[in-house]
This record gives sequence, structure tokens and C-alpha cells, in this order.
Amino acid sequence: MASNLKNISFEEMQSTLVQLFLKYGFTQEKAELLALTYTESTLDGVNSHGINRVPLFISYIEQGYIQINAEAEKAEGMGSMERWDGNLGPGIINATKCTDRAISLAKEHGMGMVALRNTNHWMRGGTYGRRAAEQGCIAIMFTNTQPNMPPWGGKDSRLGNNPFIVSIPRKKGHVVLDMAISQFAFGKINDYKLKGQQLPFPGGWDDEDQLSTDPEKILVKERGLPIGYWKGSALSMILDMLVTLLSAGNSTSKIAGKEKEIAISQVFLCISQDYFKDTDVQERLLQEIIDFTHSSTPMKEGQNIYYPGERTLENRAKNQKNGMPVSIEVWEKVLELAS
Repeated sequence: MASNLKNISFEEMQSTLVQLFLKYGFTQEKAELLALTYTESTLDGVNSHGINRVPLFISYIEQGYIQINAEAEKAEGMGSMERWDGNLGPGIINATKCTDRAISLAKEHGMGMVALRNTNHWMRGGTYGRRAAEQGCIAIMFTNTQPNMPPWGGKDSRLGNNPFIVSIPRKKGHVVLDMAISQFAFGKINDYKLKGQQLPFPGGWDDEDQLSTDPEKILVKERGLPIGYWKGSALSMILDMLVTLLSAGNSTSKIAGKEKEIAISQVFLCISQDYFKDTDVQERLLQEIIDFTHSSTPMKEGQNIYYPGERTLENRAKNQKNGMPVSIEVWEKVLELAS
């Protein structure tokens, strides 16, 4: 284990975070939801959107960007589709509420969609995809962000890395795709920086317009590399268009004019598997795809081939046994905030 990391148990982190959020005025129920969400993300190995984000979340509260008592409210209803306003409330609380509403609409209509505006960072988007899968719903979810990627051929950031989530319920382990449209989420780039490591592949441009694996150089101007180069650039723009139109909320261009990344827009689309009566067939078809993918010979001996979400299950099992490796610097900051 690297010298700048230490292992923390799930129980210790969760109880510390509950104490922290109660200190900052959250109700017991909301403090427990926030603490559980941040801790579970860390348990799954996503420190970049788990424990590492807690100090920034608290700083946004202290600066008045996040309204701790505000919650998402329904603004418009159109059958199985609804628009909600997040009222600048905490992103985790708003996203959980809108996920649950999309699930409810899907159970009633077969499909349900909630488009949310004026909300804040939801942290790990896969949290909500997995929540839908546990309720028997396929889910497609996405969000826009502040500009942190140049459009292909451009020098200045005009696109968000706009995380995109697809989840599919499965008895042997849900399939959960959770990806930014940049090669690396910026929280992940910062995670490499905290560990003193280089990125395994180029993740963005440095201040000399060269692609780089150095997280510190990339973070200077936050110009991320789109996945698939020009294709990722186009996909990012399309997702921003969709989430803005469906929510009647802020686009990345409007978010760019704010002091911080706030008042963003999100979409939660759920499809209920209850409406299909062939659950066994669906399980067999998924397993067929997974088995065929797993059968590929690894390029390097000892490597594994994974379906989306499989590595997360491995990380969870390992961290439950050994504790969660976290940055000492981050953990000490959290303890200081909670004291």
C-alpha cells in the first residue's frame, strides 16, 4: 500500500460522515443518505466520486452554492414524463429522489422519465443506475457539467464530460455502465494526482497543447480528451442538447457563466422489466453476451475481461475484507471538518 494511503473500514467512514453532515445542518435521514452514498462509492473503489469529493461538497455548502434544506420538486407532468426543479439542493438527495420517481413512473407506465434542472453534482452516476436495477428497472441516465473538454479541433473547453449511465438488472450481478465522455473523469484524474501516479493513457492536453498522462499538467486548464476523439466530442454535445431540452434547464454554455459548477441538468429514464414476462430468457441472453465476451483471450497473461460493473463487484468484495484505501490527506481533512 502506498505511503500516502491508509485503510478505513466501511463503518468508520459512514459514522464519521453522518457526524459531519449532521454538523452542517442536515436532518438525520439526509445525513445518513449522504454518508451511505459517499461510503458505498469509496467501497466500490470510486474514491474520486466518494470520499475525495466530500471536502469540496462541504466547501460548496459553506459558500452558499448548495442549499441543504432544498429538494427537487415536480414542475411539470406529461403522463410518464415529468420535469423537476432541483432548487439547488444537494445533488445526491435530488438524484435519489428523481431516480425513485422515474422507477415509480416506469412501474405504472412501463417507461418513466424525470428530467431535472437546477441541481448539483450527483457524485457517482452509477449509484442511481444500480438503484434502478435493484428495483427491476433498466435505466439510462445522463447529466451535463461545466465545460472541461475542447470540441474536436478546438483549443478552448466548450463541452462537458457529461457522464452517461446504462444499467441492466441481472441476478448474478447487475450490469452498470458508468462513464464520463472524457477519457478520464476529472475526479479520477485528481485521484491519480493524490496517489502521485501518471495516467495509464493520455487524458487531456497540457498548457502547451500536447496530450499528456501527467494529471497535474492536465488539471492546470482542465482540457480533457474526449473518448473516441471526434466521436466523443459529438456525443458530449448531443447529450448536452438532450438533457437541456428535456429538463428546460441550463446547458453547459450557461453553466460556464457561473462561478462554480452548479444548477446543472440531468435525465433519469427507467424501463420496468415487470412488463416483460420472459425474465429467464433475458437472463439467458445477458449471460450469452457475457460468456462470449469473457471467452476472448487476454492480450497479457493474467488479465481479466470484464463486463460493465463486474470490476466494481470485485473491488467491493476486496475492500469489505481489507478496508478501503483512502488518501491520508483527504481523510485528515474530513476528520477536521467533522470535529
